[in-house]
Amino acid sequence: MGNDLRIVNDIIHKRMQSEVGLIPTLAGHLINSGGKRLRPMLTLACARLVGYDGTLHHSLAAAIEFLHSATLLHDDVVDGSSLRRGRKTANLVWGNRATIFVGDFLLSQSFELMIETKSSRAIELLSRATTKMVRGEIDQLGAARRLESTEADYYGVINAKTADLFAVACRMAAVIAEENDHREKALDSYGRNIGIAFQLVDDAIDYTSNDTAMGKAAGDDFREGKVTLPVILSYRNGDPNVRRFWHDVISGRTSADETALRHALYLMESRGAITETLSRAKDHAEAAKNALQCFPDSDLKRALMEAADFSVSRTS
Repeated sequence: MGNDLRIVNDIIHKRMQSEVGLIPTLAGHLINSGGKRLRPMLTLACARLVGYDGTLHHSLAAAIEFLHSATLLHDDVVDGSSLRRGRKTANLVWGNRATIFVGDFLLSQSFELMIETKSSRAIELLSRATTKMVRGEIDQLGAARRLESTEADYYGVINAKTADLFAVACRMAAVIAEENDHREKALDSYGRNIGIAFQLVDDAIDYTSNDTAMGKAAGDDFREGKVTLPVILSYRNGDPNVRRFWHDVISGRTSADETALRHALYLMESRGAITETLSRAKDHAEAAKNALQCFPDSDLKRALMEAADFSVSRTS
């Protein structure tokens, strides 16, 4: 795995170069900032799990990392974020226009890498995942500051904007190895459940963690009026005073300042919203591990099961 990841990193650094100096400078600001590389590592590990011995998994893993990095650059512009992975965001340093254009460049590199694999199924899966991610982000924008959003609405958003890319990152390994449909679907289920668990934890620690641990500004979701599962559960389980608080702060009628953020966390914790969110994340991590039961025991299988546990044990 270590050599596979070095090859992928080499591809990433080679493909983000350009005669336009701003592109590698701005892209490197994000890509070299210590990200987990979780999605490409899942592609590499799943490829080894199914016994794939070619090289297409390297290009596909790099394509996934470029796609993910492009969405982060764009997200930081949309959300007006100031901190990412412990650094000032690219949009804060170079401005929104430059950040969007470099995000577009990374997206184009992702698709070039996909095409170079000449795997029509892999191209189809990644293209559809990209479409779903964009749709999920748009759905999330539409759901912002709308407390009538349901759990079904929320899960629809996180499936599209987060879990689908995790699922495709794993499923593509079975595709390029020409595995049977059962194993292909098993890897899809594994990745999807990790993605859901990952997002559930993300939405909980936005309230419970801090800037240093997260590497980004804690409470961003709260300030942006995002109706995530902890908010939905706290609102649903609350009395009229609790519901009035959520109506006022999510609608923007009252300030989402630090005092309001502390009160929001108190309401969530006192009504079990954070505990329930993390419990559901653990359920999805277990579902991810169960999806691997069709594969024989091996060090790679155990590593993938540990990745599922990591998705719910992290604090950033």
